[in-house]
Amino acid sequence: MSKKLFIRTYGCQMNVYDSARMADVLAPLGYAPAQGLEDADLIILNTCHIREKASEKVYSELGRLRETKQERPGMLVAVAGCTAQAEGAEIVRRMPFVDVVVGPQAYHRLPELVARATRAGGAALDTDFPVESKFDHLPLVATPAGPSAFLTIQEGCDKFCTFCVVPYTRGAEFSRPAADIEREARMLVEGGAREITLLGQNVNAWHGAGEDGAAIGLGALARRLARIEGLARLRYTTSHPRDVDDALVAAHAEEPKLMPYLHLPVQSGADRVLEAMNRGHRAEDYLRIVERLRRARPDLALSSDFIVGFPGETEAEFEATLDLVRAVGFAGAFSFKFSARPGTPAAALSGQVAEEARDERLQRLQALLRDQAEAFNREVLGRVVPVLVEKPGRHPGQIVGRSPWLQSVHCHAPGAAIGETIDVRLLRLGPNSIAGEVAAPASGEAA
Repeated sequence: MSKKLFIRTYGCQMNVYDSARMADVLAPLGYAPAQGLEDADLIILNTCHIREKASEKVYSELGRLRETKQERPGMLVAVAGCTAQAEGAEIVRRMPFVDVVVGPQAYHRLPELVARATRAGGAALDTDFPVESKFDHLPLVATPAGPSAFLTIQEGCDKFCTFCVVPYTRGAEFSRPAADIEREARMLVEGGAREITLLGQNVNAWHGAGEDGAAIGLGALARRLARIEGLARLRYTTSHPRDVDDALVAAHAEEPKLMPYLHLPVQSGADRVLEAMNRGHRAEDYLRIVERLRRARPDLALSSDFIVGFPGETEAEFEATLDLVRAVGFAGAFSFKFSARPGTPAAALSGQVAEEARDERLQRLQALLRDQAEAFNREVLGRVVPVLVEKPGRHPGQIVGRSPWLQSVHCHAPGAAIGETIDVRLLRLGPNSIAGEVAAPASGEAA
């Protein structure tokens, strides 16, 4: 009789990938997916630590699980991910019923940790940064859940932005070997994936050896993966402006499988704030990078990350961020109030901005970003674009898919198969998607 595993994932797409790999690691122990918490023998909370609220959510969820654990003492509870890495000892202290605490670099050891917790009782804790790469100990590949799949190629970060916990929770930058990435990508495609998103905390810092042994970067890796027969689309996230090199820009110009949507965080439009954040670039540098990318791929759409109310940020500096947003024109964005994370240099900076000012600035920024996103979506209305079919819609014969710019599109296409690319004329904007109609048989990926 198989045991049941339930994983609740918080945070970024890398955590989504990690959750799938944790399920793969535990499958040989007899763990099959559970429908929900109520029928699980092992519950894993795969956590995020980027913002304070993300950590609070984890402790709230653990508080609810305490009662479930009392009712079902044989059930195991594990906390994985970045909160586990940063606060492992605190989790054990505050939530002594937790059986396993494991950091994001050690989850390949989950079978051992689960066995230890089952055998000995008490929390099995592993938040080390192992010398060996976890990828060397994972099953060859995660089975794709649909036509779009994630593939982690890089982890950690050496940039040490003053507001960010990633270098402390994910460690130093590590790039997987190109051959291993290609092997996993091929297996994902053989399993039904038609679109692969390459993941990394700083994904365009990826570097490795090419087929001739010479050093290559993300641009060359994307070209190599694009040769895989059956792979229709490539994406990557998240990027750092300092690692956008000429080869990557050229890949956007010349490789049609590389989708014209790029998430490129800038955080602020004020040079003094960028320096205090240790971003290593100025606002003008960012604008020049955007200009180069758009020359290379005129239909490129951009999304970004923004932090408002960084310590010392003046009203004029916030206005500089709004000016940058107006200059670029974003198709989407993630924006947050500054959140002081313990242990980061920014947490100790003077000049903390008042909560009311942070709230007001965030509302103004988000209003501008919403207007830009709606304007971008309106610009594509009337166009015929290739849509990758991801799943059935809510109505008979309806499908839901993604445009090259990650827009959710739905239309009536009863003959379309999951994983197929169909041409759709975009007609109407909805609250969270675009309605369209099938325009013609599939004709590749040219938008």
